[in-house]
Amino acid sequence: MTFAELKALDETYVMHTYGRFPVDIDHGQGATLYSLSGRKYIDFTSGIGVNSLGYGNPKWMAAITEQIGKLGHISNLFYTQPGTLLAQQLCTRSGMDKVFFGNSGAEANEAMIKVARKYSFDKYGKGRSTILTLNRSFHGRTITTLTATGQESYHNYFFPFNEAFRYADPTLESIQAQAGDDVCAVMVELIQGEGGLRPLEVSMVQSLAALCREKDWLLLVDEVQTGIGRTGSLFAFQQFGIQPDVVSFAKGIAGGLPLGGILTNEKCAGVLTPGTHGSTFGANPVSTAAGLAVLETMDQPFLDQVREKGAYLRAGIQAIGSPELGDVVGLGLMLGIDVKGPRTNKELAALLIDHGLLCLTAGDRLRLLPPLVITKEEMDEGLAILKQTLMG
Repeated sequence: MTFAELKALDETYVMHTYGRFPVDIDHGQGATLYSLSGRKYIDFTSGIGVNSLGYGNPKWMAAITEQIGKLGHISNLFYTQPGTLLAQQLCTRSGMDKVFFGNSGAEANEAMIKVARKYSFDKYGKGRSTILTLNRSFHGRTITTLTATGQESYHNYFFPFNEAFRYADPTLESIQAQAGDDVCAVMVELIQGEGGLRPLEVSMVQSLAALCREKDWLLLVDEVQTGIGRTGSLFAFQQFGIQPDVVSFAKGIAGGLPLGGILTNEKCAGVLTPGTHGSTFGANPVSTAAGLAVLETMDQPFLDQVREKGAYLRAGIQAIGSPELGDVVGLGLMLGIDVKGPRTNKELAALLIDHGLLCLTAGDRLRLLPPLVITKEEMDEGLAILKQTLMG
């Protein structure tokens, strides 16, 4: 099949909910991808932070292949090994107590919201269900997670939205100004991904955690994008000196297969009881076997390397010295680059892709989320494309 044939089929049969780049991807290895015609691309996107172990990872492929030969699906009405073993790994390595598995980040955040509201209902009764979220946040595409998202541009078309969400700026003063007797939780991304790669201040997050303990609000941390090694620790909250009540995860957990979920602390471990929540495909044996391969790969030396690679990439970007690029922000291999013009970040991303470097945008920044296994050689090749594109 040619790209033209593929594009024609796609335009005929697939809903146009994405503004696609004029590029097809056929296969890859490590952090390098190839089109149907053999065009090479260095990948600084990892499928929007999903392909944590890159492409063609032998351990990941072996785990999936073995599990498919044994059991593809059976449902949560029965016990299976991969999901239980993955839950054990997640809890012991995060310091949390229980896991609920779903399929995606939006589902995970829905579950987190349900935990917060049921915790408060069980303890205080009705009338204490409002969740505070932050301006520029992004929490998903379902009606409830869209409502939780603190970006007005997403609040259109799908009215009426759910009640009991209010938005604050990422300061303790703003959060306190939005507080009231109706609040049950505060929901944050420690680095706002879709909102422009904006890290929260560590001191603010620690003060917020103390305020939540004082008020008995649940502290909900959305780690759909920051979790599973992306920032150089298994979860970003481990670099902020806090222990949340509930944490959501997805994207990189299964290295490319659909999987998401939440982790709860002891206080919230028993909130969701039989019949109050569920997911048909949650803890799917193939996806959780892939998740085990991902976590077993992410030992401490691996996570240390993620931090080192992030520092190397940041230094390489800064060394280019282009007037089009400004500050580089983020943690580990979750980086945002200020774009000063004359081209917009979207125009620059399209030009980079045309030159063989896949990258993303977020807010007004370029967003880099390369596979965590990216090599120095692949980073150097990507940096060379970035420099050539900018400097001519």
